[in-house]
Amino acid sequence: MRLIVGLGNPGPEYQWTPHNLGFLAVDELASRGGIRVERPEAKALVGLGKLAGEEIILAKPQTFMNLSGISVRELLEKYQLGPQEVLAMWDEVQLPWGAIRIHAEGSAGSHNGAGSLISSLGTPAIARLRLGCGPDHPLSSRKEYVLRPMKKPELEVAAEMIADASDAVELMLTRGIESAMAKYNRRERQQDDEAAGS
Repeated sequence: MRLIVGLGNPGPEYQWTPHNLGFLAVDELASRGGIRVERPEAKALVGLGKLAGEEIILAKPQTFMNLSGISVRELLEKYQLGPQEVLAMWDEVQLPWGAIRIHAEGSAGSHNGAGSLISSLGTPAIARLRLGCGPDHPLSSRKEYVLRPMKKPELEVAAEMIADASDAVELMLTRGIESAMAKYNRRERQQDDEAAGS
């Protein structure tokens, strides 16, 4: 069984902000698996079901982003799982819009939700899928940028990215994280190389 967690903030005012891309990715996975993510458990909304033939728990912590790890730790305790069974998804301003990156472990960077996750679980060895939302211009306030409503072009790119991310999660469940990394991380590098050479 895998615990797939999307990081975000609860409340309608945050629903369509870049900081809630993790929640939106969970919603897409729920739609694909016919799973209802609405049961309150361990400070999160949770849904249990199957995706790509594998038993999964989908979760959207309701603690607000900076305390996400508390909810995830309680969920692991409840379902008697370890950090190695977690896949976390979050927004990443260090990646351009539409890019996804998959890694088996790593630092939190500047992401407070990821920092809470690593701190609460006591390990950086948490599989993660990062959803790119970085602007093509310098930011005066990262916080304001990720907490503002997405514009229509951004929503369109986000929808395509979340579809790709969901495909990647299904590949992870069936063939392992290495297969997903090889396919999706390489694809982004190829696009970067092509752009640099043009």
